[in-house]
Amino acid sequence: MYAISLGDDGAELGPLEPWQAEEFLAHIDRGREYIGRFNGLPDVVTDLESSRAFLRAYAEKSAADAGRICGIRREGELVGAVILRTMDVTEGTAEAGCWLEPSAVGRGLVTRAVRVLVDWAVGERGIHRVEWWVSSDNAPSIAVARRLGMTKDAVLRESYPYRGKRHDMEVWSVLAPEWRTANGDRPSGA
Repeated sequence: MYAISLGDDGAELGPLEPWQAEEFLAHIDRGREYIGRFNGLPDVVTDLESSRAFLRAYAEKSAADAGRICGIRREGELVGAVILRTMDVTEGTAEAGCWLEPSAVGRGLVTRAVRVLVDWAVGERGIHRVEWWVSSDNAPSIAVARRLGMTKDAVLRESYPYRGKRHDMEVWSVLAPEWRTANGDRPSGA
């Protein structure tokens, strides 16, 4: 398996595949409450079979060139992931997302990992627009969008029903020319 360094702290980004379902479930279990504050993933990945099914769905998306999932590891342990939840190469659009378990928060891992993923999407797959959808209550994720140089396009008021409450969702984005200007032509590799 390959891994891409996320910096000199030993963090790495690499693929997540169905054969890693047990490790993925253990990661979700460690962060279930924290991740579930804004992300429905802990409600979907509840046992080994649902973990395997989730990773299989992303393997199929990857094979169809319609999405991607990459794990974030610290000292060899899976602590989070970044995804292209959707990717339409023909239209040139993608939606990125992320999550971390609590032990990995505050280290810049998501920003660094998403940067690699967007570099790949723009540089290798020709994606023109990468979106970042986030609850207006999720300040850390909004901060990631800002650090990545994204622009807030819209607030979709009370558009997302989650755990008994309707949430405002913000749509942030970056366009390929903006990304290239801000980030240069770093080698991609996600």
